[in-house]
Amino acid sequence: MEIVKETCIEKKGKLIIPAFSIGRTQELVFLLNNFYNQHLLPRIEVFVDSPLSVNATEIYRMHSDSLNKNVKEILKFDNDPFGFNSLHYIKNVEESKALNTYDKPCIIISASGMMEAGRIKHHVANNIENPRNTILIVGYCTPTSLGARIQQPGLREISIFGEIHPVNAKICKIEAFSGHGDYKEMIDFLKCQSPELIKKTFLVHGDYESQIFYRERLQQVGFRSVEIPDEKQEFIL
Repeated sequence: MEIVKETCIEKKGKLIIPAFSIGRTQELVFLLNNFYNQHLLPRIEVFVDSPLSVNATEIYRMHSDSLNKNVKEILKFDNDPFGFNSLHYIKNVEESKALNTYDKPCIIISASGMMEAGRIKHHVANNIENPRNTILIVGYCTPTSLGARIQQPGLREISIFGEIHPVNAKICKIEAFSGHGDYKEMIDFLKCQSPELIKKTFLVHGDYESQIFYRERLQQVGFRSVEIPDEKQEFIL
C-alpha cells in the first residue's frame, strides 16, 4: 500500500504493474479488493488490461468453489472477490489505447509479467519517462527480458520497440508474490524422502547462484550427491 500511496496520492502518478495473466493478476486483484473492502485503497481507478487476464479472471469467478480458504472466507460477505467499484476490466483495443492519455492517478495491471510482449510493453513505453510514475515488478524476469533489463541499477535509458526512452519513473520490485516455494519450503517438501536412499538429486530450475545456494542447503540435510547439470549434459542413471 505504501507504493500505491506514494505513487498515486503523493505524486499523482500511475502505478504500472506487469503481471502474468493467470494466477498473478488474480492475486493482485484479490489483494486490492481486500484493501477496498477495508477502506484502505485510495479513491483511484484500477485497470486490468490484458484479454487473457480478463478471460482467466472470469473463469476464476465461475469456479469460486474451487478456490482456497482465504477466498471462500471473503465470499461469505463479498460475492465478487475479483471486482470492486473502481476496478475496470479493459475489453477492447480502443479502451487500452485510451489509457495512454488518461491523466489521472491510477493502477494499471497488464501482461506479460516479463514485459517481453503484450499490452504491458506499450504501457511501460508510455509511462517510463514520467518521474511521477512507478513500475512495480511482482514476479521473476529472465535475465534477457525487458523486465530484467529495466531493473539494472543506475539505468538511465532503455530501448522499447526500437526507441530509446529515458528512465525517469521509479522502478520497484517486491518478492511477496513469488509463485515458487523458497528453499525451506522445498526442503520440507523433500522430507518425505530418506536422503540416504537418494542416489542423486538434480537441480534443473532457477538462477545458477540460487542453485548453488540450494545445493549447499540440501547437502547440509543429508542429500550428498546433488548435481547442477549443464545444458545437454548426459548422465547414466
